[in-house]
Amino acid sequence: MFVEAAMKVSVDGERCVGSGQCVDVAPQVFRQGEDGVSSVIEQPSAEHEAAVREAWDTCPVMAVEISED
Repeated sequence: MFVEAAMKVSVDGERCVGSGQCVDVAPQVFRQGEDGVSSVIEQPSAEHEAAVREAWDTCPVMAVEISED
């Protein structure tokens, strides 16, 4: 039996510099606070996983973290 791993995403607030690229790429998953630091507002559904991977890839300081359980 094959069970698909669920993607979990987080943002390292210490590392985030507020470029906002994650929000631009996946606004359903990320938001940017008034301080400029991004955070996760909702874990990605299967339809948003590609956008989250793009956000991870485009983050200039690698603050987006992805794990798959």
